[in-house]
Amino acid sequence: MSTLSDEMELNDPPDFNIGDKVRLRKLIKNDGTFPGQEIGKVLANKGDIGYVISIGTFLQRSYIYAVHFIHTGFIVGCKKKELELIEAGDGEL
Repeated sequence: MSTLSDEMELNDPPDFNIGDKVRLRKLIKNDGTFPGQEIGKVLANKGDIGYVISIGTFLQRSYIYAVHFIHTGFIVGCKKKELELIEAGDGEL
């Protein structure tokens, strides 16, 4: 279900910055958009820790955070509701 806050997310600055250390709040499986992995393969587990390496947008409505999960090497696009900040980075990698 779409909410007004989802639709207006781009009116505000991103919740996370490049270099931020984040924890995943839910399991993420390949929905067919992750190349080289089977559909349904687990890309990241709830509780996994990674670093925001870039910030993009989705459907001109919301931010998508590219998170590098060091233990797998995967870079996975995540929505803000799927992440929680562990510690803020300095914006430099």
